[in-house]
Amino acid sequence: MSENKYTLEDLGYLMMRLRDPETGCPWDLKQTAASIVPFTLEEVYELIETIESQDHDAECDELGDVLFQIVFYAQLAQESGRYDLSDVVDRIVRKLLRRHPHVFPDGTLSSKSDECVDIPEVKARWEQIKQVERQQKNQIHPLDDIPLALPALPRAQKVQKRAVTLGLDWPSIDGVLSKVKEELAELEMAIQGDLPSREEELGDLIFSCVNLARHLNVDSEQSLREATRKFEQRARAYADLAAHEKVDLNAASDEVKDQLWGRVKSGFAGKSS
Repeated sequence: MSENKYTLEDLGYLMMRLRDPETGCPWDLKQTAASIVPFTLEEVYELIETIESQDHDAECDELGDVLFQIVFYAQLAQESGRYDLSDVVDRIVRKLLRRHPHVFPDGTLSSKSDECVDIPEVKARWEQIKQVERQQKNQIHPLDDIPLALPALPRAQKVQKRAVTLGLDWPSIDGVLSKVKEELAELEMAIQGDLPSREEELGDLIFSCVNLARHLNVDSEQSLREATRKFEQRARAYADLAAHEKVDLNAASDEVKDQLWGRVKSGFAGKSS
């Protein structure tokens, strides 16, 4: 017979014990909300890695680590009398009920709707509801609540998405492609002239590529992570193949290195035994 599983309440109790001034953990007692932010980011990225690698067992572990971060923040807030974990749960449930009227028509968990809506309509309603929420918070401008701490690519994509409500968008992907080519040409001119604006022009090019990703319904951050992962896998295989062929990469010609790279891309075709 298996042991009973621990519950969310057990996790909250564990967190409270860790923060007990007399019998708690010295490290946990020293922490503040600001000091654990780096750990939260690390845990989220580790969770993303398990999802992308489809390691479901590790994914379960990493979800627990992320959940523990949430419980930690809630415990710190409870100690200072600001809110507790039950307030966190209550607010997110109320927010999601409010943002899904097509599922919960009267804003309660027991309500049901027979309304059929497609994904574009859901997204449009979601933005309308969020706009009302921003106005209630005196965040009148569409760009007011975009966190500065977001990584550059997703922040650029979110800024561009919000800018659509201001009429700042290309009517078709053709205009975006033309802008990417224009920014690339400007960067080439800056490089050829050795101009100090190279950094600015590179930023404009990347920003345009993020816009292209948005018009393609592609997440720019995810796309770059996948491209980096693919390159990393190929680079490892390239180094392994060079070692197998006894090729000194520091002394090899560009032609030899190109041949090795080509074999890696084609799946080691013609690899000697």
